[in-house]
Amino acid sequence: MLEKTMMQPVLATGDHLMKWQVGERVVYPSHGVGKIVSIEANELFGPGVEVYVLELMQSNKRRVMIATEKAESGALRPIVTAEEAQRIILSLKEAPSVSKSVPWTKRKRILLDKLSSCCLQDVADVLRELYHLKDVKDLSFGQRRLFDTAIALIVQELSVALNRSAESVEEEIRSMFA
Repeated sequence: MLEKTMMQPVLATGDHLMKWQVGERVVYPSHGVGKIVSIEANELFGPGVEVYVLELMQSNKRRVMIATEKAESGALRPIVTAEEAQRIILSLKEAPSVSKSVPWTKRKRILLDKLSSCCLQDVADVLRELYHLKDVKDLSFGQRRLFDTAIALIVQELSVALNRSAESVEEEIRSMFA
């Protein structure tokens, strides 16, 4: 499994050090890659709370706000390096781990937790598992939604990490499973 890399604090505001800067691309797990467009005070989160305003890549420039304290405690993470991205692509070629028969409701919760984790390898595991399940049987509506989410998250981040188009990354991934 890939290790989580953390960035060092770089921007001071008042007496609080901030880990992320405006203009930086980061990953908001289960939402995907985004760009920090501003850091501002927002009373909705509490008195004097600062938030990162993040513009998500894949959601038609949709913006989300994350309290800086929450973001710095692990809600945001840096984009994987090119080397980590290559390892993730290679891991997709491996057979999924054999798991005990688990009812779909529990399995869905496990997969959703992996999609929300701060580790791109967990997202790759979900994608690999659902691709192999897809070979065995047609995916249900819920499984298909998880599959679509997993592939979108993987493609977004790998395309940024490898400085390639999302289309070429997705084509490479889909060709592995063809």
